[in-house]
Amino acid sequence: MSLFLNFRMQPVGGGLRTEPMILRTDADIRASVLELSTLQRLVSGRSVLLSVHGFNNGQSEALCKLTRLEEALALPPSVAFIGVLWPGDSAAGFISYPVEKPTASASGQRLAKFCNNRLPATVEVSILSHSLGARVALETVRGLRADVRAVVLMAGAIERNCLEKEYSDAFAKAEAVHVLASRKDNVLRWAFPAGNFFGQLLDRTAWPLSSALGYSGPPKQIGKTRPPWIIDDKEDYDHGDYLPSGNKAEAFPGADPAPTWRNTAAYVGRALSGNPQIWP
Repeated sequence: MSLFLNFRMQPVGGGLRTEPMILRTDADIRASVLELSTLQRLVSGRSVLLSVHGFNNGQSEALCKLTRLEEALALPPSVAFIGVLWPGDSAAGFISYPVEKPTASASGQRLAKFCNNRLPATVEVSILSHSLGARVALETVRGLRADVRAVVLMAGAIERNCLEKEYSDAFAKAEAVHVLASRKDNVLRWAFPAGNFFGQLLDRTAWPLSSALGYSGPPKQIGKTRPPWIIDDKEDYDHGDYLPSGNKAEAFPGADPAPTWRNTAAYVGRALSGNPQIWP
């Protein structure tokens, strides 16, 4: 079903691979290993959508979320979905956040190197992310030789001015940047500034006084950002509402006729096709 680049050394926590293991999940979300040549053949002549999970997702949870996301997206045959697994978690749980930003940056750098050296040069790349995956995504865009068609940053656990400050170079390389943010996101409202307070001791890009991109949106519309980006408070989107569940025991798509991830899947589809955003 879904293709993955696995940069993880271990299913939970652990270090970062220099070269990713290439995986493919089946209908039961069981992963098997593929050769690089198989991946290259599968993406040849197609556009690629790199999809990056967020902070504190173990390997099995991320495999489930992203495999289900591909099904929800219903991409055309011309687009190849590739999930990206990176070790943005630990056995200690959420308290590892202050030390995960450097891991996110290094993951993006290695992903960019892989795309530059291993994917066909003609492949057009877009990238979407959730939570701290925004840092992985923007580091990837910064490191790619070619420009990127679309960048979609959902619930970005990154400073809200990152597109005009820290990652202005990545922003300049994207044809369009789409941001989804919610002021009902309690993780970004409370945990993000607290994590940055401690994180600044390890990473000077952490700015405790900034709200998150995925909470407040960017300070203003600049250049290639495509409004709107703030989800109405009445829709009550919290941090985990952007993607399908990562729990395989939960039915998918389930009985709910209008789960929250349907809106975000349609949003990504419009971003990839270049159509105007009609939600939020």
